[in-house]
Amino acid sequence: MSISVKLEAFEGPLDLLLHLIDKNKVNIHDIPIVEITEQYMEYIRHMETKNLDVMSEFLVMAATLINIKSQMLLPEDETKEEEVIDPRQELVERLLEYKMYKYISLDLRDRELDAAKILFKEATIPREIADYKEEIDTAGLLSELTLAKLHKIFESVVKKQTDKIDPIRSKFGRIEKEEINLTEKIQSIQRYGLTHETFSFHGLLMAQAGKMEVIVTFLGVLELMKIGQIEIRQHNLFEDIIITFIEKGITEFDDNLVLN
Repeated sequence: MSISVKLEAFEGPLDLLLHLIDKNKVNIHDIPIVEITEQYMEYIRHMETKNLDVMSEFLVMAATLINIKSQMLLPEDETKEEEVIDPRQELVERLLEYKMYKYISLDLRDRELDAAKILFKEATIPREIADYKEEIDTAGLLSELTLAKLHKIFESVVKKQTDKIDPIRSKFGRIEKEEINLTEKIQSIQRYGLTHETFSFHGLLMAQAGKMEVIVTFLGVLELMKIGQIEIRQHNLFEDIIITFIEKGITEFDDNLVLN
């Protein structure tokens, strides 16, 4: 079988062999060595080149193919117990390695062609941005910053997050119906005021046992403010409220005033 090929189409004997394998649509792991060798030799006979280096490479491969072909034609020695090695194995490994590098080179060539079409613009900065100077010297601002100061700042932030938790409502559990006597609570505040002339509103609320008691205590404080028996003051916004008890005739309240 004769084939029409040109030397310029192949980069070497392995490239020619891959072409013949693809052309015949055969498995590279099971090369029909007789057929491929005949086609390869046909190509050698039609080669027109005076380059001895190129010619010698193809002749060496031709000798290799003929050697493999002769080994496959010899009958197997049944007396040997050793596993018979396929004479084509080394050639197959060389072809696979060559094929891998060929595909890699083609991929790199495509990338080179794509990269040649990419244009890059040099970085340009507008004058108003290039002339801009920071009003704050960040290096100087952070020059005295130490790990100890950072730790102190961190603790301050954590404390602020903890302070956001309502110390009263956070302790509320199961809500149950309670019966609280407002009169008794007012009298309790009055007794507390007799022994503590000045006390904290926050501390007073914290001393209550439940949510309803807190509400009734608050109402009691409002009632005592209304009759002028206590005064309240707050030095700064969001600070604790200070209650001052004014001892002037304890007002009697209706004992039947009960909150449900």
